[in-house]
Amino acid sequence: MSAAIEQETDIQAIRALVRDDMQEVDKLIHEKLHSEVQLIDQLSSYIVNSGGKRLRPALVLLSANCFAYRKNHHIALAAIVEFIHTATLLHDDVVDASMLRRGKATVNQRWGNEASVLVGDFLYSRAFQMMVEVKSMHVMEILANATNTIAEGEVQQLINRHDPETTEKRYLEVIHNKTAKLFEAAAQVGAVIAGQDKETEQAMAVYGKHLGIAYQLIDDVLDYTASSEGLGKNIGDDLAEGKPTLPLLYAMWYGSHKQIAIIKSAIKHGGLHDMEQISAAIEATGAIQYTAERAREEAAIAVRAIGKLPQSECLDALFALAHFAVGRKY
Repeated sequence: MSAAIEQETDIQAIRALVRDDMQEVDKLIHEKLHSEVQLIDQLSSYIVNSGGKRLRPALVLLSANCFAYRKNHHIALAAIVEFIHTATLLHDDVVDASMLRRGKATVNQRWGNEASVLVGDFLYSRAFQMMVEVKSMHVMEILANATNTIAEGEVQQLINRHDPETTEKRYLEVIHNKTAKLFEAAAQVGAVIAGQDKETEQAMAVYGKHLGIAYQLIDDVLDYTASSEGLGKNIGDDLAEGKPTLPLLYAMWYGSHKQIAIIKSAIKHGGLHDMEQISAAIEATGAIQYTAERAREEAAIAVRAIGKLPQSECLDALFALAHFAVGRKY
């Protein structure tokens, strides 16, 4: 069995395990998306129904089901996490002036920046309405803190943009805050509503955090190695926006003087004029291998964090999810 087929089998098995719950999540998402304002209905439905792996809501479901949770708050929390994620995508695409997401035109491309930002605000506020219904101050604290941290990560990324002097530490802070924090919260709230102790709750949080970091590291690899069709967005988007991701940083650390100058100029000014030479520098310096290895290290930390939890199908699925995160090609 090829690695690609094996990875697809992993994700299909994970989805099968939470299929019934995810159907309930989808029903709730469509119910809560409804608004008397037609444009909100139209735009929010467009992005929520445009595909995506739904890993974050699946993480809530798997986490809760690891502990044989029998109530239904995990359904609401999975929908909440998806709404928060979707809101960040709407805002991200405006900030980044993105034209393509999940293989389709972005909301800002079709309806404009103003509508995209405002519908993102609607999704955030709807998520917080739904949090209240769960009636758990601890869950609200986790998700409120996560949402605030994500906003900080967005600002940190903006500060780093066009800055070739960005360090690996600053880069990792951004991907923790911007991406991994919601993975962390998703895994943690599943344990909370299932009534687990602080040690178990923290184990799930650590798992989610390092899974999210690994996932984003591979996203940054795919920006230079995947196809636009497979990735669902334009290849080289990060470089075009002047984002100093780890493959670029590593190529600058170990490239020739000429390669360093070209990469620094691309980060400072954005654009894809020197994409061929930059891709060659990334390949020659082993930047892809280094970034992928860092992702594998993060995934290993995630797996170790939950290694002592009671054996179950859902725990096996969490292990498989870590494997998928670092082995995926899309």
